[in-house]
Amino acid sequence: MDNNLDFEINKELGECYLFMGDYDKAEEYYRKAATANSKAAAPFMGLATVAVQRGDLDKALVLYEKAAAVETTDKTLCGIGLVHMEKGNHEEAYKYFAQALDKTPSNIVALNCLVRESYATGRVESIVPYLQAAMEETEEKEAVRITLAGCLIYLGRREEAKQHLESVLCINPANQGAKEMIESMAA
Repeated sequence: MDNNLDFEINKELGECYLFMGDYDKAEEYYRKAATANSKAAAPFMGLATVAVQRGDLDKALVLYEKAAAVETTDKTLCGIGLVHMEKGNHEEAYKYFAQALDKTPSNIVALNCLVRESYATGRVESIVPYLQAAMEETEEKEAVRITLAGCLIYLGRREEAKQHLESVLCINPANQGAKEMIESMAA
């Protein structure tokens, strides 16, 4: 069997076992995939996910960093950020989520985590451009617009927030989140 086919089969088997919750088998096949192709980030991402599921954040961080060294993507950066967030390293988490969004503005996991970390680090103003960029790139426009409105309310920019919420309600009058936010602003 050629190395590329061996890599693909083992990576797929790792993903299947991970999905089924058999972490031992998932780890076994991800290791085989990494051996077949050490220049691919996917096996290291899978191994990092297994480590997270087992609660070994230190190992997960090393594996995400190894994946990023092979191929720096929004997903590898987001993985590093998630581990830092879980460990309470808010500054580091913020940095990695921002880098992930610089690569892919539509990464909703990185965006949601960056919002959370911006509140934890007192930098809510800094995420407004990320939210605006995500609105242009993602299918989740309503949710992003509502999150942006919430941040704008927090920053005292109520008129801008109201415009975003009204825009959501124009497109989707049944959006409960937007209705509730407008009602709370009026109170």
